[in-house]
Amino acid sequence: MTTLIPIAVSPLRQRLIDEMQMRRFGRETQRNYIRDVGRFATFLRRPPDTATAEEVRRFQVEQRDLGVPVPTMNSMVSALRFFFTQALDRPDLARRLVRTGHARKLPVVLSQDEVARLLAATTCLKHQAALSVAYGSGLRASEVTALKVRDIDSERMLLRVERGKGGQYRNAMLPAGLLTLLRAWWKAGRQLGVMHPDGWLFPGQHYLKPLSARQLHRVVVEAGRAAGLDKRIGPHTLRHCFATHLLEDGVDVRVIQALLGHARLDTTAFYTKVATRTMRAVTSPLERLTASALEESPPG
Repeated sequence: MTTLIPIAVSPLRQRLIDEMQMRRFGRETQRNYIRDVGRFATFLRRPPDTATAEEVRRFQVEQRDLGVPVPTMNSMVSALRFFFTQALDRPDLARRLVRTGHARKLPVVLSQDEVARLLAATTCLKHQAALSVAYGSGLRASEVTALKVRDIDSERMLLRVERGKGGQYRNAMLPAGLLTLLRAWWKAGRQLGVMHPDGWLFPGQHYLKPLSARQLHRVVVEAGRAAGLDKRIGPHTLRHCFATHLLEDGVDVRVIQALLGHARLDTTAFYTKVATRTMRAVTSPLERLTASALEESPPG
């Protein structure tokens, strides 16, 4: 019989993990931070707690010269700042890190008809329910996969998000149609033996583990292909659609901010740039000028 030997975790890595878990960071964030600190350690070729300010600067210069994309660079900055300030208590090193400004790309947004086609193209009830939560409640992929059955509050028509970005708690909306779909999935999952009152709302290949964000991404891509959508989409596309469609329906941007769990209003206000129905409802000053000129012109 083979005995499994546990992989040793260095005290420094464990300290970083402990700091992140105390703040209830999501699994994806923890994995990314560990990866980025590891990348810095590979650059140093020694433990990262021995770094100097000059080495921190040279690391960023090297990453830039290697052509690392700006969003990836900024993600590494966030990880290293957290590591230096919280795990090492070295704010002097964190101050050497520089975030790079960059133009934010407009997100891909589907029409409501395209969303309906996407949801209808899923291959099973679990996948349809998971994508419906992403669109109907505006949740991030990591928030969808982290939901448990007990997070459904059918009395108040809410979804409790306990593992939001940055470990934040919030309530998300639960539309009546989505609740009906989730109840249908609950009954089907019970028959399959994968759904339990204290278990995951969307179990993975084993019921004790949740569906992963990567699996959810694959579900969206495959459904999009089956629906004949020629746009590059992922789970976050459905969150973009949620915010944009609410904005187009006249919902106040501050309400949408609360529903999305955004810390800053300008993050939510960005969706005004892709709210096409809102733009079409605005009358251009050229139209008024043209109409006025037509009214003033003498009849021919």
